[in-house]
Amino acid sequence: MNKQTTTNNIKALNKDAEIIKKHFSHCFDKNGNFDLEKFKKELSKNEVDFSNESYTMDWLGKSYARLLASDEAITLLKEDKKWNTIPQNANSQNLLIKGDNLEILKHLSNAYYEKIKMIYIDPPYNTGSDGFVYQDDRKFTIEEFKKLAGVDEEKAKRVLDFVNSKSNSHSAWLTFMYPRLYIAKQLLKDDGVIFVSVDDNEVAQLRILMDEIFGEENFVANLIWEKRYGRSNNAKLITTSTEHILLFRKTEKLENLKEIRRDEIGGYSNPDNDYRGVWTSVSFVNQVSKEERPNLSYSITNPNTGELITHPSNAWKVSQDKYETFLKENRIYWGNDGKAKYPRIKRFLSELDEGIVPVNFWSFKEAGTVDAGTKRIKELLGFDAFTFPKPTLLIQKMLKLYNPNENGASSNIILDFFAGSGTTGDAVMQLNAEDDGNRKYILVQLPEEIDKKKNKATYDFVKNELDVEQPTIFDITKERLLRAGKKIQENNKALKEPKDLSNVDFGFKIFETTPIWDGYDFDADSFDSQMELFNENKLTDEDMQTLLTTWKTYDGVPLTQNIVEINLDGYIAHYLDTRLYLMKKGFNTKNLKKLLDEIDVNNDFNPRTIIALGYNFESKMLRELAENIKNYANKKEIDID
Repeated sequence: MNKQTTTNNIKALNKDAEIIKKHFSHCFDKNGNFDLEKFKKELSKNEVDFSNESYTMDWLGKSYARLLASDEAITLLKEDKKWNTIPQNANSQNLLIKGDNLEILKHLSNAYYEKIKMIYIDPPYNTGSDGFVYQDDRKFTIEEFKKLAGVDEEKAKRVLDFVNSKSNSHSAWLTFMYPRLYIAKQLLKDDGVIFVSVDDNEVAQLRILMDEIFGEENFVANLIWEKRYGRSNNAKLITTSTEHILLFRKTEKLENLKEIRRDEIGGYSNPDNDYRGVWTSVSFVNQVSKEERPNLSYSITNPNTGELITHPSNAWKVSQDKYETFLKENRIYWGNDGKAKYPRIKRFLSELDEGIVPVNFWSFKEAGTVDAGTKRIKELLGFDAFTFPKPTLLIQKMLKLYNPNENGASSNIILDFFAGSGTTGDAVMQLNAEDDGNRKYILVQLPEEIDKKKNKATYDFVKNELDVEQPTIFDITKERLLRAGKKIQENNKALKEPKDLSNVDFGFKIFETTPIWDGYDFDADSFDSQMELFNENKLTDEDMQTLLTTWKTYDGVPLTQNIVEINLDGYIAHYLDTRLYLMKKGFNTKNLKKLLDEIDVNNDFNPRTIIALGYNFESKMLRELAENIKNYANKKEIDID
């Protein structure tokens, strides 16, 4: 056995620090502290200039926000086994996760590190009337916070008083946003992008915050979305008809963005039902004269009228041979009535692979309106369950931006950790059905209770129609996704020529966060079965499954990947991705013998790491397991932890 360790606390990865330690290990002292001055001198040898002029944003809760970004999770991940075994969901790669999004981002940080292509979030706007107040479940003492954040006692007290004050100030909003955006960056692929919706209340603060987290050089655009058309006479000074969407890339590996040409862009249509699809027409007349290009000057006949056509001064765009080819291929267009003065050439959308460069103003015609978002909710649920939901057209416009140098762009994971009504999931399914894409979504939504007085219709719908005892926003998210998938399929069946949607993923798996059990120690320096830290006898099979789900995600295995059960002579172990999990009590010598036999003869069983729930193992059995695995590994010249 190469090594034997205990599980560290689950927290977001910080591979930037790992890279520095790997390449500049001599810049750390024996206690692991980083020597910045030594690091600067080392880099100066390589002619790296350190800027003496810079600016940054500071606020009262920043030290607290930075701590939250690196602090360990205080929850476990629990699977909704009943829902996830429904046939439509069993093999789905889509996820809906219930819980605080900061906790969930930490849980996802290993399994989805640098695997997310696009993030879209629509966080609270902090308008003063949207109900946003900063709250946090973590309770640090002044001494704990001093030590962890590296601040003095006076500042520690001020910060803790601030974060416990349920404020909705700019500082409170930034404290809320910082750790979430920090971890989100770690999840993005190198060529990934993040879109953040925001209005005028916090756009200035958000821009500086994202400059700090993602880097100024990775700012792409402040997109202006025309969320509604027209003006309001109720506005005090001026009607606000737009919102901001800040777009950042992860790194410079995303060199450009292109927008797929939509049917309405450039007048694409298919009036003659051409089998090649929608097309537009371009002039057949060249800009150069006949004298300049005599080889492109010839007479042509309009087949509809028999009229002989020549241009008085200009040449045509193609040679006569090319014209004859175009004529046979039905690429020459004489206008709707067939009597145009000069012909035009058909240009098919399917033949264009470069796309067009997007602009930073997204009109209501191409990106939808909040009214369209409300209409979609009403279409699916039967009433206006949300105020000002984003339209699916807006999310689809983001999804249609692509890098033309990348293959398989439609097979990427889309993350939305402020899922709300579930617009992002709906948009992903709609677009996959439209273009046969293979995009997958991960949606995260807090089980925020629905106010019975403020949202009576929504409360009654969830309680009575969905039969939920304590109605939450999460219940609406779930129901919207379910109904959206069905609606897309129903609309397709109603078409004259329905598409084959059998490869479109309309299901989704559900997970949720749950508190770590009292007394359970993730971070023991060593395991001692005599320690009275935790009563393992109270763990149910469901608890074991929850711990297994948490562990596998911590070990880098996606939540959608199912674990295989292995029968070791009556002891059920769990195997996945070269990892073997021993969770239950009762593991004995005969089970160990069967384990070694399976490794020896089963070519599909190649565990390289064995993880045991120490609370359920006697120390003697752990030693026997370790010694036998070590001897076997040495004999076979393989490495098993």
